[in-house]
This record gives sequence, C-alpha cells and structure tokens, in this order.
Amino acid sequence: MRVPIYSFVAFFGGAALILSSFTLVVPPERAQANANDNANANGGDSSSEIYIGSSLPLGGAFSAVGQETKAGMEAAFRVANEKGGIFGAHLNLVTLGDGYDPLLCVQNTLQLIETNKVLALCSYVGTPTSLKAAPVWQGAKVPVVGFYTGARVLREPFNRYNIHIRPSYEQETKAAVDVFAGKFQAKTFAILYQDDSFGDAVKTATEKALRERGLAPVASGTFVRNTLHVEEAVDRIAAAAPDVVVLAGTYAPLARAIDLAKGKGLSKTIFYTVSFVGPEALAGALGSGGDHVVVSEVLPLYTDTKQPIVAAYLAALRGRAPSFPSFEGYLNARVVIEGLQRAGKHPTHESLIDAIETIRDNQIEPGLEMAYGPNDHEGLSTVHLISLDNGKWKEIETRTIPDRVAAAGH
Repeated sequence: MRVPIYSFVAFFGGAALILSSFTLVVPPERAQANANDNANANGGDSSSEIYIGSSLPLGGAFSAVGQETKAGMEAAFRVANEKGGIFGAHLNLVTLGDGYDPLLCVQNTLQLIETNKVLALCSYVGTPTSLKAAPVWQGAKVPVVGFYTGARVLREPFNRYNIHIRPSYEQETKAAVDVFAGKFQAKTFAILYQDDSFGDAVKTATEKALRERGLAPVASGTFVRNTLHVEEAVDRIAAAAPDVVVLAGTYAPLARAIDLAKGKGLSKTIFYTVSFVGPEALAGALGSGGDHVVVSEVLPLYTDTKQPIVAAYLAALRGRAPSFPSFEGYLNARVVIEGLQRAGKHPTHESLIDAIETIRDNQIEPGLEMAYGPNDHEGLSTVHLISLDNGKWKEIETRTIPDRVAAAGH
C-alpha cells in the first residue's frame, strides 16, 4: 500500500529526519482492519460512515495490552452503532498494528490520516510510539483521544490535538510514593526501568515524588525495550536491598525482574509499577509469585459493579473477560462518542475537539469525575492503587489528584 505523507520534521534516535512529499510503502501485513480510501474526506461531513483510527501493538511482546485496548474500543462502538450510530452515521474502527515500534507507529498514523481519512485517532499505546508519531497528527490537525501512557512530555506544553483520559505518570507515582512512605513507612526506594522515553518519564516522576519527601533513589538499573535482559539491573537493585522497587516496562521483563529480585533476597520488598504494564498480563506472567506487587491504576476495579461506568463497560463486553486495558479502551471510545454526539451531524476535527472540551463531571456516566476545557485536556482525577491477593487484584487505596480537581473546577 502506498501512502502520501506530509512535509514535517520527525526525530528518530536523536537525529532529525526531514520528511518531504514522497510516497511511503506500507507493508500490508501490518493492517488489522480493512482500509477505506474514501472515508471522512478532510475529516468531516460524513453522512453515513465515521472512521476512527488507532495504531497499537497487536502482535509482539506487548500484544496482550494492544489487543485488549482494541476490544474495549470495539465494544463501545458496537453499542453506539446498535443505538443508531451518530445521527445515523455508522462508527468504524480502523486499527493498525505497530508492535510497540515507534517507526511503525509513525507509518500507521500517516496511513490512517491520508489513506483511511479518519476523523480522529484513539487509544495510542506507549510513550516512545506516541512521541514519534505526534508530529504527524499534530501537523495534520487530527486529534488523538486517549493515550495508553501518562508521560508528561505528551501533556506539556499543552497541545490542542492531544486529548488525555488518564492521569499522568507524575500523578500516579506521587500517589504511590505518598502511600508507601506514609502508610507503609517505606524508607528506601530503587528504580528499574526500560531505557527509553517511557522509562525516563517514570524515573523522572518518581524522583520528583521522592524529592518532595526529602528522599532519593538508593539504586537504579535499566534494560533495553522489548528484551528480557534485566539481570544486570536486578543485581544493582538487589545490592541496595530497598523497601520499594519502582518498575517501568512491559509485563514480561518486569515479571522476570521481580522473580529474579525475590530470588536474590528481596522477598519482602514492595514491587510497584504504573498502569501501563497491564495488570492482568503482569499477573499472568508472575504466576504464583505475585505477592508484594502493587500497580497504580487510572480506573476503578471492574468488579465494582455499583459504579455506572463499570456496569456499562461490563454490559458492552457481552461476556468477554474484563481487563484494565479494555476498560480504558472502552472509556476512550466513550469520550469519542460523547464528543461526536455533541458536535452535531457534520463533525470535523476541530468541532470534535470543541465538543469534547464541553464535557464535565458525571456526564459520561454518573459518578465518573472526568472534565475538560479549552486549556484542560487531562480528563480523570483519581488514582487507584491495587495489589495482588491470591491471584486477584484488590484495591488498597484511592487518591484524588488535588491539582486536577482545582483545574476542573470541581
């Protein structure tokens, strides 16, 4: 498949690559959905079909999270279409697999915008992938609604075309450090992270949270993305014998790191990671070795069926097993749907953004604190800490984000 692309500057491996007007050959095997070359021309006025695109890992080491996120989006769009769509227009989800590879994410984004003519993008998974592709959607003025990453670099400076649902890693790690240092009286922290923009984001956020308490990491170690080579990093961490190890990476290397660290004497250490990991995938990789593992999540436990958003999500799954990634994909899609309903019969890229900026608390579902504004694209305002108990995730603490509450005008 041949895709025309814009003139813009992208950054690969620290070097600037100037992309001018030429044709990019996109391998057809990456496509996970049928393309439609005539959908949503110029991003609007589609009377019968609306196309929403997503680039995410549908194969490879992080595919469990990508596949689940996709399933959540599909569930939300299916329910909307059964209710008549958006003013009669049918919602179509076009997903392309990128294998958690930044260059493939860039290529997919170009295809979705230029060939598939999507009205919006949704549920981009990962910091390195999203960061590399950002010049594409921002240059084309196409919004992305929902990122499966909390990296601050995608939030600051503010960009109109980046619409977040989840709290930032800074907010997740602050909530976790406050609980560990306060409630659990932890004194020493170490950081083990994958050596890329995602790992750096979690490391920087953790260091900031620790500084606010007069603390600093006692050890750190890195590993290469998409590998299981964590031995050297674990050795450095184990030598410091910390009370808490903050981890940043995908579920397979983190599970291996936890197993190795426990084998080196850290059996009572708390192992904490941010929501990006995909709690179900991590639990599966850990097997019976999941004790003392804590994850910060951006959504409530999907077993809490008294919450309307949880009940709506489970009903939309039609019997499929729930997961945090699919829950997040579902909510991302719900924000797209709500925005489209508010934008009217002939939505454009810009009118969709304007419409999403009018969403306030309790409007997606009662009890869901989630608000936007012209200069506020942050979304949710709570962090949930969960831990493994006999193979099941249990909530141990919920923290409201003070600066988000103030910004949203609650």
